[in-house]
This record gives sequence, C-alpha cells and structure tokens, in this order.
Amino acid sequence: MLPGARALRAAGLLRPPGAAARRAYCGPGQRPAGRGVALPAGPDLRHFLRAAAAGQPGPSLELPPEPGSTAGAPKVYLETYGCQMNVNDTEIAWAILQKNGYARTKELDEADVILLVTCSVREKAEQAIWNRLQHLKSLKARRPQARAPLRIGILGTAALRPLDPPAAPAFPWGESSWEGLRGSNGGWALPHQGPSPLLAGCMAERLKEEILQREKLVDVVAGPDAYRDLPRLLAVAESGQQAANVLLSLDETYADILPVQTSAGGRTAFVSIMRGCDNMCSYCIVPFTRGRERSRPIASILQEVRMLSDQGVKEVTLLGQNVNSFRDLSEVQFQSVAAPGLSRGFSTVYKAKSGGLRFAHLLDQVSRIDPEMRIRFTSPHPKDFPDEVLQLIQERHNICKQLHLPAQSGSTRVLEAMRRGYTREAYLELVHHVRDSIPGVSLSSDFIAGFCGETEEDHQQTVSLLREVRYNIGFLFAYSMRQKTRAHHRLQDDVPTDVKKRRLEQLIATFREEAARANAALVGQAQLVLVEGPSKRSASELCGRNDGNIKVIFPDAELEDAAECGAPGRAQPGDYVMVKVTSASSQTLQGVPLCRTTLSRAAASH
Repeated sequence: MLPGARALRAAGLLRPPGAAARRAYCGPGQRPAGRGVALPAGPDLRHFLRAAAAGQPGPSLELPPEPGSTAGAPKVYLETYGCQMNVNDTEIAWAILQKNGYARTKELDEADVILLVTCSVREKAEQAIWNRLQHLKSLKARRPQARAPLRIGILGTAALRPLDPPAAPAFPWGESSWEGLRGSNGGWALPHQGPSPLLAGCMAERLKEEILQREKLVDVVAGPDAYRDLPRLLAVAESGQQAANVLLSLDETYADILPVQTSAGGRTAFVSIMRGCDNMCSYCIVPFTRGRERSRPIASILQEVRMLSDQGVKEVTLLGQNVNSFRDLSEVQFQSVAAPGLSRGFSTVYKAKSGGLRFAHLLDQVSRIDPEMRIRFTSPHPKDFPDEVLQLIQERHNICKQLHLPAQSGSTRVLEAMRRGYTREAYLELVHHVRDSIPGVSLSSDFIAGFCGETEEDHQQTVSLLREVRYNIGFLFAYSMRQKTRAHHRLQDDVPTDVKKRRLEQLIATFREEAARANAALVGQAQLVLVEGPSKRSASELCGRNDGNIKVIFPDAELEDAAECGAPGRAQPGDYVMVKVTSASSQTLQGVPLCRTTLSRAAASH
C-alpha cells in the first residue's frame, strides 16, 4: 500500500482496483436530491449596467436565460493559442459562460463575443495574437449597425501596471520575487469610445495595459485566475466600457467547475490537476503569469476522470505547469502525510514543503478508475520523480510508459544560469534510473537554444546530450527573453539571432537523427495503438498513438477481434488495435493492423 493510503481511506478516496462505483454529480441546472426547489433567478449586474447605459433608473424586468438555454442567447466564439493548459482554460471559460446563458458558435461572423485564449511563453505566440486582433478590428468595422456591437476579449497572462506588492502571503522564494506580479489589482473598468475585442490567458495577464490602450482593439481582458469574473466583465463591456481583471490568486483551481470538452465526441481529454509554478527558472515567465503552485483537491479530479470514463474517453492526460509536484492539502488528515524526497542530485530554490497527498497518490487512484483508460501526465519537472511514481508506472498497465524529462540544456554551466537545480551528471543519472525502473520507456524533452551566455562549447554539450539519451520526442526552441523573468533582470541576451537559429537547426537535426534510430528499433514489433481517426494524408489509413505517444499510421481494413467474440469490422476512434510496425521515421511509425483488442487483454498477453 502506498504511503498516505490511510489518509486516502479516511477521506473516502481509496478504492480497490476495478471498482465500478461512480459518484453522482450535479450538472448544470441540477440539484442534489432532498435540497428542495431552487428559487427563480432574479436580475443580476448585467441588467443594472444595461439600464444605466440606457438612462433607465432600474433593472430590466426580463430575467436572464436559464443555464444551457440558447434562445436569443449571445453567441461566443473561442479561439485558443499556445499550450494544452490554454486548451483546458478554454474549456473552463466555456463552462462558466454556458452556465451564464451564452451559446457557442463555430462561425466567426455569427459571434457576439470573440474570446482569444492566449500564450506569453514565447514572443512569437504574442505576435500572432496582435496580428489576429488587427483582422478582428476590420471584422468589427464591417459589422451591421442593426446588430449589437461585437465584443472582443483576451483571456490569459499579461503585464500589469506597477503597484506595491501585497503584504502577505509571500512567495516561497522571497518577497523580492513579487516584482513580476505588481499590478494584480483585480477588476476595474475604463471608459472608451466604441467597442473592441476580449482576451484571456497568459498574454492577457502580462500585457493588460498595452492590450487595452493599443488602438483600442480589446474590450475585455481576463487573467487565468479570473475566468469566474467573465460574465461581469462582459456585462461591463456591453455598457460601453473596457473591463479587466488580471488578479492572480493564491488558491484558485476551478475545482468545482467541470470543464466542457471542446472536442465533442473525442476519445482523449486533458484534466488540469494543479496551476502555477514555484520553480522560478530564470528564463520562465509562468510563475509571473500563472502565479504560485496550488493543487486541486483529489476528490474533484477523480470525479472529473470518472465522468470522462462514463463518456467513453479512452485516454486522460493529467495537466499542470509542474504536474508531478502535485500536493493536495484540502483535508486535515492529508497534512500529516510524509513528503517524498527529490530525485538524487536535484535541488529547489524554495524550502521543502511538508504534508499533503502527492502525485503518486493521485496517479494511483486515477489509474484504478477505468482499466481501459490510458493515463498520461505533463509537464513534469525532473526533480519530482520519486521511486514510488516510477514503480507505479511500471506496475499499472494503463499508465503509459512514457515520460517527459525536460532538460533545457546539456551544459551544467547553462543549467546553473537557468536555475534548473541540477547538473548534467544528475540529469543523466535520473535518465539511467528511469530506464532501469521502466524497461522500454519512451522519453521526451524540452531544449532551449542560445540561452544567455551560452558558448559554442555549451551548445555542443547539448548536442552530445541529445545523442546520449536518444529521445523519442523533442520540443526545441530558440531562446526568447521575456520581461519580468530573472534572466531579464540579471542576464544579457547576448547570443545573436543568427547564432540561435544555427544552433537550433543543429539541435533539431541531431534530435531527428537519434529519434529515427530509436523508432527504428520498434520495426518488427507489435504496438498497441489507440485509434484517433483517419490519417490527415490518406482517407484509406487510420492514425493513432502507441503507449510511447508516437504517431502510428496503418491501413483502414476489416479486422478480427482478439477475443473472437465479435464479427470482423473496421476500427473506430477509441478502439485499441494491435499494429505490427513495418517502417519508422523520426516522428512516425508505419505498420499493418493485426486485430482489435482491449488495453487489459493486450497487457495480459505480454
């Protein structure tokens, strides 16, 4: 039994493997049995604002639409940029708006509200948003006068105007690091002439002032912890004002909101388990745009995963900026649970955190919900891989044998400048330990080319790390300095752009060469593939991913069922198919389908 099991059992969260029980939950418009009848909804802030804008003394008598209704409801169009966290934010924002009477549209011309969920991690992502806003500006100009003004908003992470830092509580790395959070002054409204767009997410938090002032392109700005405030912000914008709330929270996790999956009928889903980051890597803006770490209560996570299982989802990815630092303190009995140690040779910029249910406990419980549901998680930090997590991955057939180990650099000197908390040697020791603990594990990583002060020797050490580890999947980028980060305040972005480009190209070429070799080792083997749908390149082929998260392409053909209890048929999205690999590249496997099967049956046959 894992450490902390008694605490889990005391909280009613520990269940035996294969337990089929499901917890009931209240969806939109539902109330628990025995709680009585809800009072009818009355006028809200929107009606007072509308009345004030029209010069009327009081609220309209027309009641707001019931949650989920669409008759006459304002239509919202959602557009997502950046990482999977932003996709999850989109689902949370839509769940909130849906409960407040908004309808969803996939047609830009039909929209009354356009929301861009944004990213600030790299400069290129922000530039894409500015370009998009220019296009939307022309769309607003062409809007017929008979229709209500188009409101455009940005959701996400952006620069805040300077204010004194909050008195308490302080960040774990010290008061001075409130530098990048100044201006988190919550909601406010600014009169302006005519309507503009709305933004949310990382960029919205980071660039609030510029977004609202630059050509008056935006009506509403909401930071990543302010999505509950969206109905109010939109009501303010409807009255002819700009509105913003970029307040970063110390405890907001949206635990009570079940996200509305934006890919209807999909067989894969992402479940956010924590938000923010305390690592303070010198290049990273995330702590300043998403705040400090806080974890969802494990009970709400399990509820969401059970719901997804009931909907037929076959793969869930647990999501967080530092997902394996998960630490649930929502119950008193959780606070006495012993804390796991860091990976050998790793350190942090903050003091050790005691108590709380950790990632191993969560992974254990999530993997018990549905034996036919694959479990993945991203993005972890290499420091938080205790043996309990590695052992659990090795033992459970439905936890994918695939780990993301972001290295960022192969040079100890650069890693120190990045404040990563480990050396090249410690990282390689972890890689060897992971491969010894989980035979056949697939590895992926992140790398930054041209960080501050990186020499040619440092770069070559990163090239050699790529060759030595031989990752299956890689995410490689040229360094882009972001305001508010430690690097922006303390270091010089002194690697020329053309040098960054050359080094990045070499890293990409090296990665592809080694990934092709790693994937070639799978030729001739049978791989279990979760079917996602038709291949983008050929309607006669299907596409899916194996346990290692590598794309697999194979012909769409009649297949026998491995259990021999069903008639032959074609594989459908959500089916598991055994595929024999016939060829491989750096990014894709090609193969021939052998049979349809199940996750449990495939595990039992190995």
